[in-house]
Amino acid sequence: MSLEEETTVGAAVKTFRIVEGLQELDGAGISELAEHLDMPKSSVHNYLHTLEDLGYIICVDGQYWVGLRFLELGGYIRGHYRVFEAGQDEADELAEETGELVNIAVEEHGAGVHVYRAAGNRAVPIDTRIGKRSYLSTTALGKAILAYLPEDRVEEIIDRHGLPRMTKNTICDRDALFEELATIREQGYASDDEERLNGVRCVAAPIRTDDGEVIGSISVAGPTHRMKGDRFERELPERVLQASNVIELNVTYS
Repeated sequence: MSLEEETTVGAAVKTFRIVEGLQELDGAGISELAEHLDMPKSSVHNYLHTLEDLGYIICVDGQYWVGLRFLELGGYIRGHYRVFEAGQDEADELAEETGELVNIAVEEHGAGVHVYRAAGNRAVPIDTRIGKRSYLSTTALGKAILAYLPEDRVEEIIDRHGLPRMTKNTICDRDALFEELATIREQGYASDDEERLNGVRCVAAPIRTDDGEVIGSISVAGPTHRMKGDRFERELPERVLQASNVIELNVTYS
């Protein structure tokens, strides 16, 4: 079937499957990508050729890669999130002060999306790249957001994405998650005890507007041998709460 014969919606779905497939494979030739997506090689070739002409992918020696045009779009989109503009300096300062990895995330389509990260001099190289999506229920960043969303919205997110297990510590029970969210609201911050990645703990605080709407969260993450005791239970929670408060003020008055 040619591109002209396909419906607009069907063509759009296949276009993004092609792009996501290239990302999943970290670059691929036509045959490999067609097999990965279970699509005819001729159809894959047509999509790749069109995307290359538009500048969204590149081809080097028969291998296709996602192009930097998406970086331009990502930068444009990220700039529209208030927490990104308001939180960069505070995230940088927090990373320098703690030596750990600091992330700012927002919720989109029921997932957590990293919009900024700052690495201290001891930061662990985990996979929280800009644009990384994760299940909200598996991270301190995500739980800090979930705790301040309306309950029916949280139910909707769980129904859509489930409560998948990432490690042995992941919360996979609905009632247990709601109990955790109540605790987060009571203490004002969230923690992640190796719930998405083994060996990594995290502390996060929500970022809210002056009318109480949660618009993101900020976290400090590090290896378990440094994220323990009073540092994990008191010092870092107090510091991320301070950081979130500064960002909230920046959002309100900038």
